[in-house]
Amino acid sequence: MTDVLVHGDSMRSPELRHEVPVAIPDAFLYVEHDGRRAVVVNAFEMPRIAAVAPTIELVAPEELGQDELIKQGLPRHEVDNLVYLRGVQRLGVTSAVVPPRFPLELAELLRREGIELTVDRDLFVERRRAKNAAELVGIRRAQRACEAAMDAARELMRRAERRNGGLVLEDGPLTSERLKLAVEQVFSEHGVVADEFIVSHGEQTAIGHEAGSGEIKPDEPIVLDLFPRDRATGCYSDMTRTFVVGTPSDELLEYHRLSKEALDRTLEATKPGVETRSLHVMASDVFEAAGYPTQLSKRAGEVLQDGFFHGLGHGVGLEVHEQPNVGRMPGQTLIPGDVITLEPGCYRQGYGGVRLEDIVLVTEDGHENLTQYPYDLEP
Repeated sequence: MTDVLVHGDSMRSPELRHEVPVAIPDAFLYVEHDGRRAVVVNAFEMPRIAAVAPTIELVAPEELGQDELIKQGLPRHEVDNLVYLRGVQRLGVTSAVVPPRFPLELAELLRREGIELTVDRDLFVERRRAKNAAELVGIRRAQRACEAAMDAARELMRRAERRNGGLVLEDGPLTSERLKLAVEQVFSEHGVVADEFIVSHGEQTAIGHEAGSGEIKPDEPIVLDLFPRDRATGCYSDMTRTFVVGTPSDELLEYHRLSKEALDRTLEATKPGVETRSLHVMASDVFEAAGYPTQLSKRAGEVLQDGFFHGLGHGVGLEVHEQPNVGRMPGQTLIPGDVITLEPGCYRQGYGGVRLEDIVLVTEDGHENLTQYPYDLEP
């Protein structure tokens, strides 16, 4: 059995949050050795860890000579690293695998003391691919928050009136900022949080992850791409819809039709054993047949900014973008428990675009669309 070391805080380290499912803001060390699971963590956090993971052994820094090291006048980071070294030694670890984000400073100390470390990205990816029950609860909760927030934004769009070439609510213009405020209020009410999300409009909708700003005009596309994190589990959801307040152009209607067709085709094909690249190819075929460029049809070295210029999707869980990649890269197949997005879109720089995104759970015999929301351009 391979020994494992993970270091960090469980608010920013998905590898740690997967093993220790509680938000701990200060760094600590997680260890697996010979079937044992242990953490070296301060007493401040021990009761919370014991409540959610009672099988994990709790090792306090004081047991490893922390007080004596502090008396020596060593700086805090040296004290912490020496405590972790002693914890690893006490638990009997002589070699271990670590994730790519394992701190170099601690790794160098452990190696100088004869502990062999190997970075194994794939191992840690595979440990988190199939979502556990608690993570699925969090993803579903985050998705319901997305849908409620989308409703709140749509209500403001519906109430907006066309006036003097703009869109006006009772007390001022309709802006990205007003829609974002409505979204944030709903997120807070539903126990989720988002540092960033997208409410873009017009030309902004064709610029990747442009967050969006300013006054929204009639008849232009409005893209809401929401990816909040559930506070209780640390898990994300991810959902996108496109709206038009007014009359969409024929070009936007075509973008929307193609995006919905690509979404429908790839959703139907989503099941265990399917190569993720094949889904991207399937979506690309829809746009290429209509004359739009894709990552697969472009010339080598060409920087594509129009048409379907991004990948079809990605995994979602303790990171908003994680494995598996659902794009043009080969070599990955879907497994039961994967949660992925399908987000086809079509764009023209300087004009705008349409993107539709659902979040999907791969089941034993197919899939479950976790998104329960309409696709209409009209708010």
